Amino acid sequence: MSSSSVRVTNYPAIKNAPLVGLAEGNGTFNNLHFAGLILVVPYIIKTFLPVVKYGGFKTYLFMLVIVGPVTAVGYWTLMSIYGGRRNEKVVLPGKDIEEYITIKDPELKKVYKGKEKIPMQVFHDAYFEGKIDFNGDVLDIMEQRHDWAKMSFTFELFKYVFTVLIPEVISHSQSQDEEQVRGHYDRGDDFYSWFLGPRMIYTSGVVLNPDVEESLEQLQDNKLAVVCNKLNLQPTDKLLDIGCGWGTLAAYAAKNYDCDATGVTLSKNQAKFGTERIANNGIAADKARILCCDYREIPTGTKYDKIVSLEMAEHVGIRRYSQFLSEVYDLLEDDGTFVFQVAGIRPSWQYEDLIWGLFMNKYVFPGADASCSLGWVVNKLEGAGFEVKNIDVLGVHYSATIYQWYKNWVANKEKVLAKYGDWWYRVWVFFLAYSVITSRQGGASVFQLTLHKNLNAYHRIAGVKNHASIHVKLDKEPIAIQQIVFDMAQVGRRIDKIKI
Repeated sequence: MSSSSVRVTNYPAIKNAPLVGLAEGNGTFNNLHFAGLILVVPYIIKTFLPVVKYGGFKTYLFMLVIVGPVTAVGYWTLMSIYGGRRNEKVVLPGKDIEEYITIKDPELKKVYKGKEKIPMQVFHDAYFEGKIDFNGDVLDIMEQRHDWAKMSFTFELFKYVFTVLIPEVISHSQSQDEEQVRGHYDRGDDFYSWFLGPRMIYTSGVVLNPDVEESLEQLQDNKLAVVCNKLNLQPTDKLLDIGCGWGTLAAYAAKNYDCDATGVTLSKNQAKFGTERIANNGIAADKARILCCDYREIPTGTKYDKIVSLEMAEHVGIRRYSQFLSEVYDLLEDDGTFVFQVAGIRPSWQYEDLIWGLFMNKYVFPGADASCSLGWVVNKLEGAGFEVKNIDVLGVHYSATIYQWYKNWVANKEKVLAKYGDWWYRVWVFFLAYSVITSRQGGASVFQLTLHKNLNAYHRIAGVKNHASIHVKLDKEPIAIQQIVFDMAQVGRRIDKIKI
């Protein structure tokens, strides 16, 4: 396996891909061909069927409704199976599938053996059920996935799209959001602590030095400093954190910048945890607080000088996205700043990106259907009346962060198995391993945008001093705060003093 133009890297900051892990996947798709087939196939069928061929335009529309979805499924299936890779610069080893995985299920073993690759969806579902095992470290084997798995669309994927994803995108009700968020984040704080570590921050950190391996805590500390600098927090500010998680940013901001901080989360566990964290840091209840409510229930009587929302808007959904941004606009003072961080996929997608996204929606972040391209996000923000001051694309930073999560999760395997069982361990180790890869290679990314209202009277010159992207200069070192930390030796809590 060799290539004259593809090279591997050796940066300590990330999990570097082996050469086989840099192979391009299949992204074959043509919008004109797709649309043409959807429109023409029903017409051709109508022309030749004995009964309906005498019908008019209404009959054609009826056939379009019946035959169109079947045609779409057929096109997607064929293109995902037979479409070519973006390029062949990385030559795959061509090893037998048994070199990478062990199939224990007799029926699957009959079908997938030797050079016959297994569809990724079939593989991960079987792996979760214990029917297949990795022959080695999960992340290392996943790096070589193109040599043993095929990124083809399967019946189960289409079934999920038509029966779950599309109906949820269309409805995306408040009760649906509450059920999905609480079902996810109220699973148990210990579950999340076993990969998030003591900071309990479930969003991308920031790499400041690619030539060293920064700890997970340092990556998150970097992010907290970057976000607060972009917000230009002042003691007189009222800060609103929408989707505050376990309250770390709210506590950090109130402690280090003496601002008034309000965090909002739908999760009861997160609200309780964040409230305790604030109290344990000696921050008065009238200075910082965590509200357990939907974003649609944030009290409207207060205007905020600064608003931040880190990787929460994906859960808002495509249907409610503009409404959400309009509500943020109304909550923000006219001279305020909004820092918005959101995950999304690349518009020049490969089938692997879509299969990964469907896995994430089904198993990890149900209801998070608004993971769209950067261009789509910017259009929505501008449509809501915001002006973009700065954009940082942090995909590789997310890869570095998730790699630390992955190592934490693997290190705590026995604890996870003892309390939550094998299924949850397998789902999450697969999720973390695959996410290290997809965020490093650009299949998915995260965008951090600094925004303000697009008003004539907004004084843009005032923002020049802190227009520094991710490399910020702090006026002083952040002071240490008390954090609630899970004891990794026992399932319990203790209080440690940790600098963040």
